[in-house]
Amino acid sequence: MTLPIRTDEATGLTIFNTRAAKATERITGKGYSPISDEALTTLPPPPPGAVFNAEEQAKYRSYKEARQGAADYIAMEGEFARYLEDVYSAPPIEREALTDSCEILVIGAGFAALLLWYKLREAGFRDVRVCEKGGDVGGTWYWNRYPGIACDVESYSYLPLLEEMGYFPTMKFASGFEILEYCQSMAEKLGFYERCLFHTTVERTEWDQSTGRWTVSTDRGDKMRARYVVLANGSLTTPKLARIDGMETFAGKAFHTSRWDYNVDLAGKRVGIIGTGASAVQVIPEIAKVVGELYVFQRTPSTIDVRDQRMTTQEEIETWSNEPNWAKQRRERLARISSGRTALKGNDDYLSGKVTDYRERRNYDRQLSPEELMERQLNTNFRIMEQIRARVDAIVKDPKTAAALKPYYAYGCKRPTFHDEYLPTFNLPHVTLVDTAPVGVSRINANGVVHEGKEYPLDVLIYATGFQWMGAGSFNMIVGRDGRTLRGKWAEEGVKTFLGLHSHGFPNLFIMSGPQSGGGQFNFTRTIEGQTDYVAWLLKTSRERGNCIVDIAKDSEIAYAEHCREADIRTRPLRDCLSYYNGDGNAEPGSLAYYGGPQKWHEFRAAAQASLEPYVFEALPA
Repeated sequence: MTLPIRTDEATGLTIFNTRAAKATERITGKGYSPISDEALTTLPPPPPGAVFNAEEQAKYRSYKEARQGAADYIAMEGEFARYLEDVYSAPPIEREALTDSCEILVIGAGFAALLLWYKLREAGFRDVRVCEKGGDVGGTWYWNRYPGIACDVESYSYLPLLEEMGYFPTMKFASGFEILEYCQSMAEKLGFYERCLFHTTVERTEWDQSTGRWTVSTDRGDKMRARYVVLANGSLTTPKLARIDGMETFAGKAFHTSRWDYNVDLAGKRVGIIGTGASAVQVIPEIAKVVGELYVFQRTPSTIDVRDQRMTTQEEIETWSNEPNWAKQRRERLARISSGRTALKGNDDYLSGKVTDYRERRNYDRQLSPEELMERQLNTNFRIMEQIRARVDAIVKDPKTAAALKPYYAYGCKRPTFHDEYLPTFNLPHVTLVDTAPVGVSRINANGVVHEGKEYPLDVLIYATGFQWMGAGSFNMIVGRDGRTLRGKWAEEGVKTFLGLHSHGFPNLFIMSGPQSGGGQFNFTRTIEGQTDYVAWLLKTSRERGNCIVDIAKDSEIAYAEHCREADIRTRPLRDCLSYYNGDGNAEPGSLAYYGGPQKWHEFRAAAQASLEPYVFEALPA
């Protein structure tokens, strides 16, 4: 029997065997299948002469204002803590608490950690360990295993290390189950599992200036010391529940989409789902195939764009097999597309290199002003939304249901969604859309959902109410110099980072995929490629300087934070709605996502690496 913790005789390093077994073989599924009906896989043409005029702007504004303040969420604590339980793995592997030291400690075992480990190993770093609250690798693909789950970005560009793994995704938009298995294959091939402490939640990470190390405390009693800490727990990691009166009284089965309960058989059941965002759009068509009745409770509809799913062809596999760096080159071509919708749609001819550009370029007889460029972008955006709204009318038969499914906000303001079976689902006789606009469901009782005086009896209630954006719980427990927490600093000063990866006063700490972080576009993998390259570079630089303490200069983070603010304000007309991207309208400009564009972020990064001016290198304590 292999011990959960042992010492490698050849290297002297501590290695682990804490991967948990799968909870049940019922946990299995697929993404969405290709659809051959052309009427479902094409958008109607844009209406001629459609412009985002004052009348249409007023309609968007009214739509937004009616929903102002409706977003209200509760912490998953007390009786709601059960919605966070790990339902995918067997009980944790028993092990002793650790009080030893390591060089690099990574929090999270998703894509970012896997890719970082690959690069650190290539750079000669071996004393690396990973704390992961789940029972296996995968990150978001570990926690989200609902029926129909699939990647939003084409998998040929999204999955990292495809060339190194010799793997070809089976579909253009791979199933989440396929992606999880791919993560597990990467972990096995790269020796990542030996670095991982699974079912281990970090509760506090505290800087000790006297030793130049972080002390990392966990729910398993660990108090480990690490020279460097990397937060790699992602930007959408903590599920949230809408606050609804009486929700604790529901007598049936209830769960969140990120903890899908496969022990609950939905066949023939009366099922309700609250939410119509990215997860729900994928879930609803699948569960509609088996349930007896389905009630979809919607406050704000999503943009349901064409997905046009397809299988990977044998011809593609043969071509890519003989094309070095085929996936890296495809990912770089994808990153050159400035339009979010165009990037997420993914033109195969351009991405495969068959044509040199993804669109026809228009030449203007003069340089357009920023105001003119913004007006053109808003008009283009409006025409796309008109097509998406026309698609609803073309597919959904009931006029009242169709009207409720039409979104009135800028494309990309909320997370875009894509599906070719979602809208037809509302033509099924056992599926009912309950329009709860603009403030959402009013009450839940023991029997089900109550809205506007009508009760909807349910056997199962599913919460598809999303996640905290850029709100990793770890920010609360990072304690830097002078006993100050990271979240406390940001609450007092506003969010201030350098590159989104550093924050002054928190030395030897890297924050991946957090507020103000850039380097990518709509493809998360390209973002973490740039960030993991950077982290590996700075760790090598520190090693060359004698493993010193690295902080960031205060003036550098102030300048960078101001750039983030300006970029957010400049592009804000394209995001004039309420969504988690802007904290439901409450976030300070520049405090969440980075809107400066990948090229600008890389310019900041390259300048810093060339000059080293933003960094404060300190000698280790004697």
